[in-house]
Amino acid sequence: MREAKNVFIGFGKAAKTLAFKLAKAGESVVMIEGSDQMYGGTCINIACIPSKFLYTLSTAPVVGTQARNYKQAVLSKRGLIGSLRMKNLHKIADLPAVTVLTGWAHFDDDHTVTVSYANGSSEQVHGERIFINTGAKAIMPAIPGLADSKFTVTSTEMLDQARLPKQLVIIGGGYIGLEFATTYQQFGAQVTILDRKTQFMARDEREVAQAVHDQFDQAGIKVIQDAQVLQVTDAGTQAQISATVAGTPQMFTADTILVATGRAANIANLGLEKTTIQTNDYGIVVDDHLRTDATNVWAMGDVRGGAQFTFISLDDYRIVYDQLMGQGKRSLQEQATVPHTVFLNPPLSTIGLNEEQATAQGINYRVAKLPAAAMPKAHILGNSAGYLKALVGDDDQFLGATLFCVEAHEVINILSLAMHQHVPYQVLRDQIFAHPTMSEALNDLLELLG
Repeated sequence: MREAKNVFIGFGKAAKTLAFKLAKAGESVVMIEGSDQMYGGTCINIACIPSKFLYTLSTAPVVGTQARNYKQAVLSKRGLIGSLRMKNLHKIADLPAVTVLTGWAHFDDDHTVTVSYANGSSEQVHGERIFINTGAKAIMPAIPGLADSKFTVTSTEMLDQARLPKQLVIIGGGYIGLEFATTYQQFGAQVTILDRKTQFMARDEREVAQAVHDQFDQAGIKVIQDAQVLQVTDAGTQAQISATVAGTPQMFTADTILVATGRAANIANLGLEKTTIQTNDYGIVVDDHLRTDATNVWAMGDVRGGAQFTFISLDDYRIVYDQLMGQGKRSLQEQATVPHTVFLNPPLSTIGLNEEQATAQGINYRVAKLPAAAMPKAHILGNSAGYLKALVGDDDQFLGATLFCVEAHEVINILSLAMHQHVPYQVLRDQIFAHPTMSEALNDLLELLG
């Protein structure tokens, strides 16, 4: 049996960062990853990096036909991701204290796993500490014909498909679906979103949801609400999608169907039933310090059923590392308010409360709103759509913000810092920002509050 002080199951952001720090401190580490295509985790291989890389290239000027442009983008993406994957592997594997095993881990008890390899062999690994960071996987709805259709893909396959769809139907109106709709429409695909919910962007403030919908309308992205997909049938070079829209039967055709109905914790084949680790509908149950019910076993990142963001997984590393090497003060409570970005065109970034939420909670607030068109940088970047909006409380502290504008994903981090450090809005209002930037919009926006 192979022994190590620290055994990591999954090569995600939290795991690789924590493994590196523990190994550098001289502790033995075994890192177990099921696929040689996933070194470094979900983000760099099949999620954030490749999707945002394609998104960025989709906004670039078209050279030749759009289809050729897209194919080159996918080839460039493969080169980038391959390079990052190897860098992530060697950063860990080249440390003397680390052993990387490429195989599938299955628990035998709380601290022992069997690792099965592709060649049919296996071995047992025992760890004094176990860290689970196996991420999440796409949910495939139980719609007749959907999973079996040759035209059906999840986001994983979509990001590596070198053929640009002509008719792309996205099942699901969540953030993943909206991002893919934006990217592929910009590459030249005809995009239709079939959303089973009756309200577009149901979790968001109605004002920004309408603004995004208007942008989709201008781009030619069709969004169909209250759409229940009933069956998928392959018919030659296309799929036939049978659905009801507000109860009325309709038929849609597509040469690619993207299933974007959410992601679930990747725990099905871990053998957790042989341990004292508890699970629920969202994933592995943890306390505020990411400890499972099994002693010295932690779960980090998407697998614990929290917000599915790489930066959350990174903060999970900080929480666990603080227990092992620090004062043990960090906890999930610090993740209560974090920024979110959906990479649309323009991007949508939010943090904290919006007006509807503040009103529903009976919180007194003041609000400032500024059109993006008021900022020179928006015109320089060629996109003056959208707006910036901030809420402050009676104590002059930020309650939240909604930024639907170019560079929103950068500016939101300034507001996040201010909220976490309890900086009153006047500090940002009077801050000297570089020009021309979108950050300086905070001067004008917050000046509206006095």
